[in-house]
Amino acid sequence: MSVTPRGEAAGLDDTDPRRWWALVIIALAQLMVVLDATIVNIALPSAQRSLGISDGNRQWVITAYTLAFGGLLLLGGRIADLVGRRRTFIAGLAGFAVASALGGAAATSGMLFGARALQGAFAAVLAPSALSLLTTTFTRPGERGRAFGVYGALAGSGSAIGLLAGGLLTEYLNWRWCLYVNVPVAALAVVGGLVLLPAGPGDGGARLDVPGALLGCGGLVALVYGFSEAEPRGWTDPLVLALLAAGVALLGAFVWWQARAPQPLLPLHIVRDRDRAGCFLTMTLAVVGLFGLFLFMTYYLQVVLGYSPLRTGLGYLPLTAAIVVGSTQISARLLPRVAPRLLIVPGLLLAAGGMVILTRITVDSDYATAILPGLVLLGFGMGLTFMPVFATATAEVAPRDSGVASATVNTSQQVGGSIGTALLNTVATSSATAYLATHLPGAAHKALVVREGVVHGYTVAIWWGAGIMLLAGLVAGLTVRAAAPARGTREAPVPKDARPG
Repeated sequence: MSVTPRGEAAGLDDTDPRRWWALVIIALAQLMVVLDATIVNIALPSAQRSLGISDGNRQWVITAYTLAFGGLLLLGGRIADLVGRRRTFIAGLAGFAVASALGGAAATSGMLFGARALQGAFAAVLAPSALSLLTTTFTRPGERGRAFGVYGALAGSGSAIGLLAGGLLTEYLNWRWCLYVNVPVAALAVVGGLVLLPAGPGDGGARLDVPGALLGCGGLVALVYGFSEAEPRGWTDPLVLALLAAGVALLGAFVWWQARAPQPLLPLHIVRDRDRAGCFLTMTLAVVGLFGLFLFMTYYLQVVLGYSPLRTGLGYLPLTAAIVVGSTQISARLLPRVAPRLLIVPGLLLAAGGMVILTRITVDSDYATAILPGLVLLGFGMGLTFMPVFATATAEVAPRDSGVASATVNTSQQVGGSIGTALLNTVATSSATAYLATHLPGAAHKALVVREGVVHGYTVAIWWGAGIMLLAGLVAGLTVRAAAPARGTREAPVPKDARPG
């Protein structure tokens, strides 16, 4: 197999200044995809009242997006490799804009749920195209570190930015603008992509692995759907158990088929590599804790402390700033000289420490003393973690596999977020119920006890999140053994699957 020279895969020479403008377009598209997973969270109560969505069905505004996104990402990554990255990037942006407009104009709950699922499907095409374009455009260790620093900051802070944007749009316009806002952003990115991203050829002779797509996507959808349904139904509900069992069985069949398929959807050498496999698992575990925390802190700030949507969004700004600083000013500067695990493991330890601080919240905590320190520490930790995880997981991949490798990173993020929301929400709900069962009878101030029970549930779930963060750090320390990029050649590295022997 020949190795693609620097910049050839993207059509931009590594001295061409347009590649930094291309980074702006790629980052803008990725930010839109990531923040859309959370931008409607704060607007959800308004959308529920407007469309008459029941309490039992309101979760689909969130899960319809994450299910489609996580379930179709591997397919989207392979499509990017087969058709061409710029083509799928532009098509994903255009489809995402149309789906967003449909969601903003929704007249019924079903229309909104369908639009959110369509957004997730196009995001599954767009996200791996964006990351593989970044991977093939920036190959020098120093520039690659800075580019992935920007990308990692967006990946880590996009969810928090979405919460802030959702608060602003809901308070000053209405909930529909949380979806409409994607239309002009996507249009700008389409124009920029057409101008700045040269059209690269796809692998036209390859064929799509349809059985692999059905098994892999079906397994992920069943698994994520099962975790989503665990919160309202309980972990022992027959439907939940059936979905989880079906998900595991389908994913097992997917792995079996990938080892035999002539042109597999996910070549197993991608996940057999120890560094990449470690990064995929580390990302999944880290996001389990992070997304669960977003859910609890949003409800805690609005319901318990009585913050407005805007004030809630502003409360996340320090977290966002810390992620950006940690990713662009610390990880990006150190990664060319430091082994990735020496950034990832301390980052996850800091993140776990921030979550431990947040377990001290009460029904009347002060933001500056009880909440702010934990959010800042968590942000720095995530900033240190995300950038080297993304860079390492997509390093030294053959150009023909860059799209699917990128998709696997994003799949880890989306599946981890879905699992974290369902798992930790179930922990919080059951803990609050147990607390109320022992404290509410005979209480003189029942309303206060109810609030204390809710906060107790949040703190127990945050403790679980901190433990999962520590587990992610252990996984990274044991599996991610890659050396600092600057210790190797400054030329494009030979893909691991192309090395002799």
